[in-house]
Amino acid sequence: MDYRVIKEGGLFYLTDLNGDVAGNDEKGHGLYTNDTRFLSRMELYIDGEKPSLLSSDADKSYFAAMRLMKVEKDAGAIEIVRERYIYDGTLYEKVSLTNYFPDAVRFDFAVHFDADFQDMFIVRKYRTGDVGHISGRELNEQKLSIRYEGKDNIQRETLIRWDEKETAADLNGEIHFTVALEPKQTKQICFFITPILQDQRKTSARTFEDGLQLLEASYEEWYKAATSVTTDSGIFNGLYRRGVQDLRMLMTDVGYGDIPVAGLPWFAVPFGRDSLITSLFMLPLNPDSVKGTLRTLAAYQGTANDAWRDEQPGKIMHEIRFGELANTNQSPFSPYYGSVDSTPLFLVLIVEYVRWTGDLALVEELMPNVIRALEWIDAADQAGNGFLTYHQEAEKGFPNQGWKDSANSIVHETGAYAATPIALSEVQGYVYQARKGLAPIMERLGKQELADKLQREAEAGKAHFERAFWMEDERYYAIALDKEQRQVRSVTSNPGHLLLAELPDTARADDLVKRLTAPDMFNGYGIRTMSTESSGYYPMSYHNGSVWPHDNAMILLGLSRMGYNREAAEVMTGLLATSTYFEYQRLPELFCGHDSALGSPVPYPTTCSPQAWAAGTSIVFLQVILGLVPDALTKTITLDPFLPDTLNEFKAEHIGVGEGRLSVKLTRTIDSDRPTVEIIENTTGYQLIMGMGA
Repeated sequence: MDYRVIKEGGLFYLTDLNGDVAGNDEKGHGLYTNDTRFLSRMELYIDGEKPSLLSSDADKSYFAAMRLMKVEKDAGAIEIVRERYIYDGTLYEKVSLTNYFPDAVRFDFAVHFDADFQDMFIVRKYRTGDVGHISGRELNEQKLSIRYEGKDNIQRETLIRWDEKETAADLNGEIHFTVALEPKQTKQICFFITPILQDQRKTSARTFEDGLQLLEASYEEWYKAATSVTTDSGIFNGLYRRGVQDLRMLMTDVGYGDIPVAGLPWFAVPFGRDSLITSLFMLPLNPDSVKGTLRTLAAYQGTANDAWRDEQPGKIMHEIRFGELANTNQSPFSPYYGSVDSTPLFLVLIVEYVRWTGDLALVEELMPNVIRALEWIDAADQAGNGFLTYHQEAEKGFPNQGWKDSANSIVHETGAYAATPIALSEVQGYVYQARKGLAPIMERLGKQELADKLQREAEAGKAHFERAFWMEDERYYAIALDKEQRQVRSVTSNPGHLLLAELPDTARADDLVKRLTAPDMFNGYGIRTMSTESSGYYPMSYHNGSVWPHDNAMILLGLSRMGYNREAAEVMTGLLATSTYFEYQRLPELFCGHDSALGSPVPYPTTCSPQAWAAGTSIVFLQVILGLVPDALTKTITLDPFLPDTLNEFKAEHIGVGEGRLSVKLTRTIDSDRPTVEIIENTTGYQLIMGMGA
């Protein structure tokens, strides 16, 4: 990547590889919270010159370090090491200056700061708008304050502090330090930058070392509460550790418990679809970690008919923003509801959460939200065809409202774009999965009439779907039905999500899986979003031929649940190989769909990194390898394990199921395709059911 980004809570910091935020850059670098840039410049100078880069590292996700130098040829150098992290609402940065000249040196070390308080949409040139103004600057000893009065009547302030007393500073944000160093002597100067909203001052008196110790302790707590996985493959271990670490960084609490934001740098906010799918992936890691997602999305559930925001009563939001444009209704993202799949996925996550935990109390807490979501699904048949459809109402909203939300993603085999209202195949699968899964939960809660209704609707919906979406000549499902209820006959990855819902019968599932893993769909690294034989295919497209790890992860869960272990192993092996080509072994949001014969995956030019549901993909590998399906309602745990060719040993410890823990070890055997299974720990009290692979 050509940038460095760190995040903690609701605050993230994006810089160039040197660690600088240049005041005139076009890349949107800066310190952000609540969709506002609170620091638009932080540049380091030695005697008026920028030092050159030696190395730049952000392997720890939450901590970044840059090594720079100011050199005089054949004489020596000043080395500058920048170390930074975020904790408790403050950016901490320590600058270490070391003299590598043979003699004592004296030089001017300067840092230039500024804050423009621009809304993120304006920074990204995604919107323009009527905004506020800088209302004041104040300079005191070791402290600079820049204040802003927003059009939303919110006062914002950036407070910049430093721990060195001998300085010369001005209101324009130039801070100069005269540094004198003996040979090999080091001087350290620490900076503390705190965004403040509405005078809610929370300036910490912690030292750099104390704050870092507290931050790292919080990560250790996260690791201890999570499922531990060790294998004989360094690649697998690295990818799993990366996913666990990045998911911790991407958690944010906006008032209702932690929820994974979509990705950095531009989507560090709660989403509907993205946060729900990521949370679905996180269940084997720590089931308790998804409660905040459900409560947050329930809190923002739609209550009114508002075409400006594509809102309807009962609908789960797509995305929420907290910046000046959203607050003044110049942008519909306050929140925006243009997502057809967030609402059924909200119900799917509740179903799967209960299967892992048996926590019916949370269902009772969210029962009004569940009922309203079901009512919205029943009412959202805009085409009158018996399916959940979408149609853009908001002028500044999204024309396509499934996970492939680009304007050209739903395309007929003729190349024409499908007209809305559109019914997406995978969305009908989510609806079926939600109704089928909620029925026994409602029965357990004494709501027999609702349980019976959901079961009838699930069965009728499945039969209706099979008749409308199946393409007999392709032996595959259409991606969608258009406004005229015609099949959109492109072959895409979307129907692969139906496997997780266990919607297709065995014969059609066999055909579906065969096509998903055929050369026109599987490029050796992953399953493409669109077949190379479809008219809309383009390997460098966002949604029409690229490969998305999360899309593959949804399909992997379905392959596992329906017993296609051989195909799951093939897809997983491809994604594991992919991870080795990207920085820090971090699976990207997406990559291009070119065939693996090229020798390496082709990066997509603009992606989020880290990205939540890509990070969660490695957690899916854990569940798929074990073939793990818990059911707290029946107090059973099904295991149908296998080992991909790249693994000989696999051990997962302290998997949370119900009120207990499960630990399992798999070992490859020479004379069998099935691994040996050792149950190291089972404090769940549930019955273990061993599948065909065990």
